[in-house]
Amino acid sequence: MLKEILSISGKSGLFKLVSRAKNMLIVESLLDGKRSPAYTTEKVMPLSDIAIYTQDAEIRLNEVLKKLYSKEEGKMCIVDPKSDNQTLQNFMGELVPDFNRDRVYPSDIRKLIIWYNILINAGITDFEVEIEKEDDNSQNSEKKDIESVEVKEKVQPKKSAVKQTVKIQEKKVKTPKQTHTKV
Repeated sequence: MLKEILSISGKSGLFKLVSRAKNMLIVESLLDGKRSPAYTTEKVMPLSDIAIYTQDAEIRLNEVLKKLYSKEEGKMCIVDPKSDNQTLQNFMGELVPDFNRDRVYPSDIRKLIIWYNILINAGITDFEVEIEKEDDNSQNSEKKDIESVEVKEKVQPKKSAVKQTVKIQEKKVKTPKQTHTKV
């Protein structure tokens, strides 16, 4: 379920993927339900791809959300996202005791709490990431779908411009006639 939930830089809240178009995504806000486009110039990140730094490695966001869900017993988070930094770090230490305090900033913890509350309000409590075993062909098609969203279209040159460059290359350079005779 977290593959369809997106975070878009520059926009507050979380979004659900509705549809894909040629050079944009159609997303629906989980806050107010309004649909809007997300263009290729915006940084779009599915929640399934986000991880939190620990001392040894990283822990996926879905695992942290599961821990938070069980800690809060399926209710909204009681910690205010606007709390001071020490309170936020203590809260995160209860969830993930070995989180990297140097690399996980208080703003990241605030964002985690806000996202969790948005997901609970939207009725999304399935924090599992679907891991599907696929063959190479389906993986390639999925990569093409992602690339089509992320990469801008390449502009092809006009045919007339191509013909003109070919004509210029076809012209032969004539050598001047020798007017002097050799003695």
